[in-house]
Amino acid sequence: MPFKTRVTEMLGIEHPIVQGGMQGVGYAELASAVSNAGGLGTLTALTQPSPEALREEIERCRAMTDKPFAVNITVLPTILPPDYKGYAQAAIDGGVKIIETAGTQQVREIWEMVKPHGIKILHKCTAVRHALSAEKHGCDIISIDGFECAGHPGEDDIPGLILIPAAADKVKIPMLASGGIGDGRGLVAALALGAEGINMGTRFCATQEAPIHDNVKAKYVENDERGTNLIFRKFKNTARVGKNEVSDQVVEISARPESTFEDIRPLVAGAVGRELLQTGDLSKGIFWAGMVQGLIHDVPTCRELIERIVGEAEEIVKARLGGMLA
Repeated sequence: MPFKTRVTEMLGIEHPIVQGGMQGVGYAELASAVSNAGGLGTLTALTQPSPEALREEIERCRAMTDKPFAVNITVLPTILPPDYKGYAQAAIDGGVKIIETAGTQQVREIWEMVKPHGIKILHKCTAVRHALSAEKHGCDIISIDGFECAGHPGEDDIPGLILIPAAADKVKIPMLASGGIGDGRGLVAALALGAEGINMGTRFCATQEAPIHDNVKAKYVENDERGTNLIFRKFKNTARVGKNEVSDQVVEISARPESTFEDIRPLVAGAVGRELLQTGDLSKGIFWAGMVQGLIHDVPTCRELIERIVGEAEEIVKARLGGMLA
């Protein structure tokens, strides 16, 4: 029996499980597989070289699923910003009804663009104060991202066990729990802490349909809960990535008092990261990964993964927790 929450109702999905938008991973193959399995798949706008390419990817995804899927638009602090509004317009024109956003305050311009079209906005935050601001500015769902997550966990270092209920105490709109979740236990815990669904990134990277090299998927399975590095701390832009020789080197260089971002730029460039995902050569660059690697032991299909998570969660609620009531 599926779990019914405000998130499943609002997004029109069967299970309260969302695939996060991941740079270099959020293509139609993965998004459609997640949506077809009853979750919400997500295309990543900035994975596409242009808004026109995103239009084509939306059409490609629509040909692979008749279920809802989202488009992620992450607004990054950068000197030469991409055409964010062009990507948003591509999503509007493509009839996408859900957008996942993240990033700097500039993202509000995207919200203003998509709102009149009845598009649901799912915004990713790493702090309660940011979640409240997003709610105030009209977002529909908050994805609250704990310190365990892959990508950018913010600078507050608050893990999900505290951050999720702290946000749930104050945020009135529905909330997804994100970071460190990869199985049915995580889903039940998220619901117990006040969320109404989960958002998974790293766990969906280790699936059959994820369009990345098998060597990278094997690394997710091989790494345990200690298998990440925090980088960019020195530059107040903390990122959690998979532990490999390159990210170890980035940590080592960054620890030198005199080091600057230019000293690590060649190791962390987006182009070498994309090459790593495509070729499986782990010596090429860094790859995003969360602490949840410690809970990843196989590479199932998206359908197998989602059905397993929901089945485990149902068993926990009915049998394990129910049996503990005196």
